[in-house]
Amino acid sequence: MAFRKAVKGTLIGGGAVAAAFGLSQFFEYRRNQARLAYVEAEGPLKRPFEDRLPTRQEQLAVLQNTPEFDVLVVGGGATGSGCALDAVTRNLKTALVERSDFSSGTSSRSTKLIHGGVRYLQKAIMNLDYEQYMMVKEALHERANLLEIAPHLSAPLPIMLPVYKWWQLPYYWAGIKMYDLVAGSHCLKSSYILSKSKALELFPMLKKDKLVGAIVYYDGQHNDSRMNLAIALAAARHGAAIANYTEVVRLLKKTDPDTGKERVSGARCRDVITGREFDIHAKCVINATGPFTDSLRKMDDQKTAKICQPSAGVHIVIPGYYSPDNMGLLDPATSDGRVIFFLPWEKMTIAGTTDTPTDITAHPIPMEEDINFILSEVRNYLSPDVEVRRGDVLAAWSGIRPLVTDPNSKDTQSICRNHVVSVSSSGLVTIAGGKWTTYRSMAEETIDAAIKEHKLTAGPSRTMGLLLEGGKDWTPTLYIRLVQDYGLENEVAQHLAATYGGRAFEVAKMAQVTGKRWPIVGKRLVSEFPYIESEVIYAIKEYACTAIDVIARRTRLGFLNVQAADEALPRIVEIMAKQLDWSEQKKTEELEAAKQFLYQEMGYRARSEQLTKTSEITLAPQEVARYKKRFYKFDKESKGFITTLDVQQVLEKLSIQIDENALHEILNEVDLNKNGQVELDEFLQLMSAVQRGQISDSRLAILMKTVEEGLDLRGPVSVDRSGGGV
Repeated sequence: MAFRKAVKGTLIGGGAVAAAFGLSQFFEYRRNQARLAYVEAEGPLKRPFEDRLPTRQEQLAVLQNTPEFDVLVVGGGATGSGCALDAVTRNLKTALVERSDFSSGTSSRSTKLIHGGVRYLQKAIMNLDYEQYMMVKEALHERANLLEIAPHLSAPLPIMLPVYKWWQLPYYWAGIKMYDLVAGSHCLKSSYILSKSKALELFPMLKKDKLVGAIVYYDGQHNDSRMNLAIALAAARHGAAIANYTEVVRLLKKTDPDTGKERVSGARCRDVITGREFDIHAKCVINATGPFTDSLRKMDDQKTAKICQPSAGVHIVIPGYYSPDNMGLLDPATSDGRVIFFLPWEKMTIAGTTDTPTDITAHPIPMEEDINFILSEVRNYLSPDVEVRRGDVLAAWSGIRPLVTDPNSKDTQSICRNHVVSVSSSGLVTIAGGKWTTYRSMAEETIDAAIKEHKLTAGPSRTMGLLLEGGKDWTPTLYIRLVQDYGLENEVAQHLAATYGGRAFEVAKMAQVTGKRWPIVGKRLVSEFPYIESEVIYAIKEYACTAIDVIARRTRLGFLNVQAADEALPRIVEIMAKQLDWSEQKKTEELEAAKQFLYQEMGYRARSEQLTKTSEITLAPQEVARYKKRFYKFDKESKGFITTLDVQQVLEKLSIQIDENALHEILNEVDLNKNGQVELDEFLQLMSAVQRGQISDSRLAILMKTVEEGLDLRGPVSVDRSGGGV
């Protein structure tokens, strides 16, 4: 009864609010229709590289040999790639350089949401901030467009906001309904209220104590690095010359004969892979370098003031069983006032983010305190039956947000993530701040400013509704054709369709025959994930130059499970070496660099710190006795340690065969001294960490337990590779 009264109360005044927004939405609709009519009247855009992308070497040749470009974009993130696409589709001669890989920075380390920003709308209303309101409105408009132009990479996602106090139900409902109304015709699906029982039915992991009900609203979700790549590749298809691993060494300048002032006229660049330097001449240079915005601005003018204030956001990935397959969760007010999202993504669960001031670095590292903060907040919303363990963290990463500085701000949480377009006295155009969702409108505004400043000849933007790489020919049932035509596994086919869209057939054609009855083609890189070997070959066509490019941004293996990524690395390096003619030394360097990336930037380091030489043993005496008994079933000679040979001898008694290399890896996870053996103290430290939840699914712990049971029963024992945590 109380629930019905609360719902009834929330409806009062709703009609008046809707009427207030109705007129503005009508005019917005008319403006959009006029704009789309213009784009359609201009006719289809030319795509000179529809059938074949130029190689990286061909792109570099164009960059070096073109006398002058209209626009040179520096930065290959979402905004920079968006600028290149916007410029080239206005028939401007366009170049783009990125010192690392496309989407290697902030654009691949997001919350994976395409959203207007519920919390920004709340701030806009509470503070009567029209600028924030317009930012949310613009983002919701861009959200709808992004879902339309890359349907294979994005989809609407329902997000639940659990309510634990009666008074919050009308308060949150009014806010979420306002979110729907601001979206207007671009509203994905209407939000709705759930009773306690219905909320628990849809999200059974939710804490039920004091739960009043829940509100569900819709936002978009995407594969961020693949989306970034789709924008960059779309620019290349339309004729832009783009190159990753091409660093700007300094800006070129020349004197304007009319004014006598120095103007930016291009950049001296260096091919990071070969070390060769060359000049790129351009009428306009655009600075779209995200957190590194001020570095390029300082190249232009050492005296210029900084405009960016970096903020670090950490995310973690935990197993998919922590959340429903198609329902996210929003914690609107954490213990320190931040917002935490808890979302299904790529059949895993992503949780984040934090928001703390940080130094600018190209290699941000997720800190243990941030990981534990997120886990603590997740525990507050999940049922006590669900044990949230530190050992279940499969990957963790930190991304640096390029927030625009507000001099009156006390902390980064209060900074509005709006963007700024500025033009220096020498003509350098800078786009700074903003958010992933609004990359297209930011790019449009930036190119408009460039055209005005440098008097370029070009029409209005044509990117609204323009399909990105893979969007053409994609349908929700495309994966069925992949299964039927090529004999791919259903899961693999769904993955290829969702990753490459209409280009999935090109990847399928490269897939090797498995030699099995089924699947006919498509050898997996690792058993738990649908990534196949032919994707590595196709990644090179998409300008992947390193093993890190493949595990982090062409596939998402490094972001989903660092242990699985580590396991796949040797094969990935072998495939790339064959395609790129790498030497043995180069292969070793690539393998080590990728392992270091996983260790430092993807959370492997944090995992290793859960079990160290100084890890405390907190087992009760009876537990110590039980685990010693288990250990000595392998250490028959009471040496105080076990080796791979000891384990193999025990496995032979049960007729179990495990590859020697795999067995060495299993022991190496626990071998803290790295002396080729696991000592009793190391084993007890492991079991103590497992009991505390710091480590989960340890392969050695599971192996020794199941073998012990097998020795007692003399029954069959199966040992599969576990998920493993970091």
